[in-house]
Amino acid sequence: MAMQRRVKTIEQAIAETDDPGHQLKHELRTIDLISFGIGVIIGTGIFVLTGQQAAVNAGPAVTISFLLAGITCGFAALCYAELASSVPVAGSAYSYSYATLGEVIAWIIGWDLLLELMLGAAVVARGWSAYLQTLLGLPTWMAGADAQPDFAAAAIVVALTALLLLGAKDAGRFTGALVVVKLAVILIVIVVGLRYIDTANYRPFIPPAEELPPGSADVLRQPIVQAVLGLEPTAYGVYGILAAASVVFFSYIGFDIVATTAEETRNPQKDMPRGILGSLAICTVLYMAVAATITGMVPYKELNDADPLAQAFETLGVTWAAKLVALGAVVGITTVILVLMLGQSRVLFAMARDRLVPERLARVNKHGAPSTITVLIGLGVVALAAFVPLSELSELVSIGTLFAFTVVCVAVPILRRTRPDLHRPFRTPWVPLVPILGVLTCVWLMLNLPVETWLRFVAWMAIGFVIYLAYGRRHSRLAPGVPPSEAPGALKTPPG
Repeated sequence: MAMQRRVKTIEQAIAETDDPGHQLKHELRTIDLISFGIGVIIGTGIFVLTGQQAAVNAGPAVTISFLLAGITCGFAALCYAELASSVPVAGSAYSYSYATLGEVIAWIIGWDLLLELMLGAAVVARGWSAYLQTLLGLPTWMAGADAQPDFAAAAIVVALTALLLLGAKDAGRFTGALVVVKLAVILIVIVVGLRYIDTANYRPFIPPAEELPPGSADVLRQPIVQAVLGLEPTAYGVYGILAAASVVFFSYIGFDIVATTAEETRNPQKDMPRGILGSLAICTVLYMAVAATITGMVPYKELNDADPLAQAFETLGVTWAAKLVALGAVVGITTVILVLMLGQSRVLFAMARDRLVPERLARVNKHGAPSTITVLIGLGVVALAAFVPLSELSELVSIGTLFAFTVVCVAVPILRRTRPDLHRPFRTPWVPLVPILGVLTCVWLMLNLPVETWLRFVAWMAIGFVIYLAYGRRHSRLAPGVPPSEAPGALKTPPG
């Protein structure tokens, strides 16, 4: 028997936002959204991946890798901007796919975002702990890569969970303050680093391709495109730039989380596109500037370190700048954890309101925050960050994000065709070209992720599909037999 396709209308999705028991407060402005975007995008990537990918894959041309990753995100960002301004509800890609591709795809995306955001927050919390241990000289049993359990990572997650219970506005103010500090540190690093640039370090800008020794790359760690086509693994050259782009893409994860707060924005029609595109543009420029600076300061092969930006200054004897980098990393990563958890709570909130997970989870507290969901997410991130070694799982965050981006790019032309009458305050230019380019670039980056990442991703999605069949499909608001008063769109009907 074929599975029934359930699609929620845009009007139904917007009507649900007026339910008094499940209503979020409209308090966010453009500056808050840009702060959220910068707060979550600029984190471990700028402090770690810049140097590491220069050393092992791209050389000084890692600057081009950041540009390519930024362009890929730009295609998806334009699609997010149209959907977020046209359908200003919580849930981001989950809600958009529900209104275009149907409930099954919406569940898959929601489950996928659970992987991306919760695991991402845990991965970043472990990174925060490592930087804090370095900065303050904490004992290794308390913080850092060797801590089991990682008490510092657990502590920061608990503190940020408490902050999120106060609502998005207070979280936005806190994020805004830390973003100012983070940007100041990055700008100081760039300005100081410019004084130590040796142009000889840029030659060659694109190092010639080097074949890796036979057997040096485990088949499960090879990019899936190499494993399938039987290509010899290489470093540097043009393919090295592309491989580095697939990895540094992790650095851009987060601008899509701005879209999860659409329901809490005062003027989503204008503020959403500005917040999404503005934060992505600022971060792309900063990433490229840092990449160009660090690869000019020291030879790129010396940057394969857990803390390459700080080590570059240490090598040159600028120890005070190295300490400043560590401080910037601690501050910067704090905002990443916060906004990832905020985004996850809003996605799960939308799923609970649709009854794909228990509806009681969607109740909000007096501050307009979904308190039960926020606490559950906090507990989940604490458990992952404190007890699970996550270094090899960070690539799952990238594949989950790229999958969500792909669906959003597909949703734009579908909604253009099925709802040409829909008011679109922001329109993605050159449709369907931009969405097609978004799909192709996202799929290409996914194909450059390791085989084992794909295997884990498929296993996670299979578990989610079983849960949907066992619970979500039967309890959904769109399930057959749901009373009219409980169906989507009924929430705006006045009593009597």
